[in-house]
Amino acid sequence: MYYKVGQIELETYTHVVKREGTPVHLSPIEFALLEYLFRHANTTCSRDDILDNVWGQRFMYDTGTIDVHLNALRRKLGFSRTFPIETIRGAGLILHTGTATNEHILSFDRFISDWLYSHMGEFESKGLTPAMYIDPFVSELTMSPHVLRTMLDGILAALLPSAQPGTIRVESRLKMTHFTLTIDINGTVNELRIPVAK
Repeated sequence: MYYKVGQIELETYTHVVKREGTPVHLSPIEFALLEYLFRHANTTCSRDDILDNVWGQRFMYDTGTIDVHLNALRRKLGFSRTFPIETIRGAGLILHTGTATNEHILSFDRFISDWLYSHMGEFESKGLTPAMYIDPFVSELTMSPHVLRTMLDGILAALLPSAQPGTIRVESRLKMTHFTLTIDINGTVNELRIPVAK
C-alpha cells in the first residue's frame, strides 16, 4: 500500500518512508505507528486502539510510550505538534490528510494477491486453486482498502458455500470510468464494478 500526505510518502511493502523524496530511517515501532495512523487517516484513534494494534499488548505499556515514539516521528518527518498528526486531549490521535475522505493509492495487483492469500485456507478446504488475471493497466486507483476488502469478502462468502473443487479465477478489466473485478469459481461468476476516482 502507498500513502502520501504533503511531502511524506510511505510504502508498506518496502517499508520505505520518504520526506521530500529522501528516505527517512524509522524504527520498526515508529514505522508501525505511522502506518496505523495513515490507514486510519482523518479518524481519531484512541490510545488503547493504537497500543492494541501497533504494540499488540496494551497492558505491558502505558500510553506515555506512544508520546515518546510520536515525538520522534514528528522530529524526523518535520511535523508540527498539531499537523498533520494532532493530539486530541482525552480522545487520542488523528492524522489529517487535508481531504474529506480517507483515500489511498492502492496497488491493485498486490492487494488482490494479499486478499487471495488471506483466504487460502478456505480455498484449500474446498479444493480450489486461486488464479489471478489482472489487466496490466490496472496498477493503481484511489479507493479505501477497507471498503474494497469488505466487498470482496462479501462476494466470496456468497460463492464459497456451493463451490466445487476446481479453480477460483480473479480478473479485472479497465474502462474509462471504472474497472470491473470478476470472481469466477468454476463458472459461478460474481462481478464488482468500481469507479475509478478522478
